[in-house]
This record gives sequence, structure tokens and C-alpha cells, in this order.
Amino acid sequence: MYELGYRGCMSCMACKIKGKASNVCKFKDALTPILEEIAQADGLVLGSPIYFGQITGQMQAFLERLAFPWLSYNDYSLTAPKKMPVVLMETMNGLPDKNNSQGYGSMEYCIANALGEPEHINAYNTYQVKNYDRFELAGFSEEAKRQYRDEHWEQDLQKAYDAGKQMAEKMA
Repeated sequence: MYELGYRGCMSCMACKIKGKASNVCKFKDALTPILEEIAQADGLVLGSPIYFGQITGQMQAFLERLAFPWLSYNDYSLTAPKKMPVVLMETMNGLPDKNNSQGYGSMEYCIANALGEPEHINAYNTYQVKNYDRFELAGFSEEAKRQYRDEHWEQDLQKAYDAGKQMAEKMA
């Protein structure tokens, strides 16, 4: 998504014009065809690294554009074009018992109410760079990260496979 030129919701209200209201963002930019494709999709997988305990700013901007058109200012309901299975993925430096991830935050509430309860996949203690010797990263042990990955990689792959399989079964 970093290579796409787009911005978050600007509250232009084009999706809320009387007689022309839409549950897909009407602002035209590089994100428009993706949002239109999602409206027709049978399932959705979203993934983000966790920075400072939250999804990236780019993901937040994407989710604003995805979800704002779903919000009705008439009755405050959230209505997506259709329900679908959703998987939310997070990658982070933290460990399962030691991290500050707030994940998708309030946007998860919107996703759950409009699309359906999402499945979660978290990958912990992930690599940030290929060669830790080149960077000021003394707080991280490349050896410990490698050991963690070696111990958990197959489980993480299995979780992703299982989530994809469950999504396909829900769509069938």
C-alpha cells in the first residue's frame, strides 16, 4: 500500500449526499479501485506491522476510507456492502506476554459490526532488518529473534493456513 498515492478520509461527505448515498468512498484516487473491489469481495485479509502499539498510519488512512461510508449519520448504524469473513494480521517486535499492541483499535469495532467478527493472526518477535550488525539495534538480539522464529514459524504458518481455510469454507 505504500506505493499507492492516497490519503485518509477527509469527511468530504460525498458518500452521504441525499439520494446518492453510498457505502463505498467516492473520493477519486489510487485507492478507489481497491475500495470498489473490496465492496464486491467474498472475504478480506488485512495485515499491518505494529508501530508504537498501533497499526501503521497508512493502514489507519485506508481503514478510514473503507469504513466511513458505512457509517449512517441517521441512526449511527454501520452497513458495509455485504458481510464477509475477515482476517486481521499483526506483526510486531513484542512477545505474546510482553507487547503494547492495541492492534486495529476502534477500527476493529467498525469492521466487526459492518462485516462480521474478524479472526486474528499475530506474529511476534519479528525481524526488522536482514543484518542487525548494520544498525543501532542493541536492544534486540538477532540470535533470540532467530531462535523464536525457528520455534514458532511452523505454528505461525499453520495459523495463517487455518485462517485461509476457514475463510474459504465460510465463502462456500
